Amino acid sequence: MHAEPITLAELDVDGAIREAADSVAGDSRADFLRKTALAGGGLVGGGALLGTLAADAKAGTRITRRDVAILNFALTLEFLEAEFYTRAERGGALSGRTLEFARIVGAHERAHVAFLKKALGQNAVKKPRFNFRGTTQSQRAFQATAQTLEETGVKAYKGQAPRINADAVLVAAAKIHSVEARHAAWIRHIRGVSPAPNAFDPPATMAQILRAVAATGFIVRSGGAGGPALTGRA
Repeated sequence: MHAEPITLAELDVDGAIREAADSVAGDSRADFLRKTALAGGGLVGGGALLGTLAADAKAGTRITRRDVAILNFALTLEFLEAEFYTRAERGGALSGRTLEFARIVGAHERAHVAFLKKALGQNAVKKPRFNFRGTTQSQRAFQATAQTLEETGVKAYKGQAPRINADAVLVAAAKIHSVEARHAAWIRHIRGVSPAPNAFDPPATMAQILRAVAATGFIVRSGGAGGPALTGRA
């Protein structure tokens, strides 16, 4: 893994980050460009979603362009987690409780991906390519990485909750957030550390999450035109 700063020019090879910055209402465009690496390709005027979330949205809780950007942010993280567990399950390095954890949590993360893709419909970003840099090939490395990813997911959903406009989107995010928290507690228990060390957990901003994920180098390129430009170096 590398922790070198990644510049906007390196990440935004197809202009997708600038497109996202223009579409996320309520944020400072300059601050967004400086701090984040979210690609928001495929956002449509009015921000209306296809599928179940649009059907569930009530009057006064319109699904906005920012809601779509937040759901695509969540989908990118879920793609990352789902692929990590899928490769670990198939890699043959896991055993016992850790293998059981990977199988169950992997199924959850793949279900999250399917749910978010269905909700976003044609507005969903494409799946990136990944390089997990050996972390799925060792049980110890897998455990440490799984804890980091799950705790990152918990902070990410918590950080975006106050920014969501539509009730239907907030309910959907809350359903996933609580499961991610259970995953984090489970892997902490497997590793022999306290499952719940604090009475309160801080959220993390989109910028903080994107910087952390980009620094791992796990996402090596975008998923194609309009897909996430959240990348490390191959």
